[in-house]
Amino acid sequence: MKLAKATRTALVSIMAVCGVTFAAGADTMSTATTAWDFSFTSIDGKPMPLADFRGKVLLVVNTASFCGFTKQYRALQELHTEYEEQGFAVIGVPSNDFGAQEPKAAGEIKEFCEGMFGVTFPLADKTVVSGSGAHPFYKWARNESGWLNAPKWNFHKYLVGRDGRLVTSFYSQTAPNSERVVNAIEAEIAKPQAAAAAD
Repeated sequence: MKLAKATRTALVSIMAVCGVTFAAGADTMSTATTAWDFSFTSIDGKPMPLADFRGKVLLVVNTASFCGFTKQYRALQELHTEYEEQGFAVIGVPSNDFGAQEPKAAGEIKEFCEGMFGVTFPLADKTVVSGSGAHPFYKWARNESGWLNAPKWNFHKYLVGRDGRLVTSFYSQTAPNSERVVNAIEAEIAKPQAAAAAD
């Protein structure tokens, strides 16, 4: 009985702490309602507001140059090329958060992506995507989809609909050209832009 009471007390304490944590996260993102409320810095050092992609479907991917999943750049570029004219874009977000596998400077990252994989999709500057110092977009996405669906490694993928709302996410090991990812992208592309904006 004493053990059960102690367990209940511990659980209550944990829930209280979690409640405070979640509330703080919610307050931080209280003014943001869609992805269009956020802006990155581009790989070239210029502002890259996501509002510039309003009405498009986005696949936002945190990337790295020295990762076992780096070869996914090729499939990401293929997706971008195939669906770009239908209102779709891949957004690459280089990050050194996981395994220090993106140590390069912005210019080197750009040269590597373009030279090795022919990347033409937009790239952000190197960005923190996890923890308390995460970029506001990633804090918002984590708040929207939950910690379990936040990046745990390089090449985590967030799918954003035409209305700027978070649709779903895909873990690093899910290939960009997998049936699951392609089907989800095509379903969002099929939504009329006006209808999606009104949702």
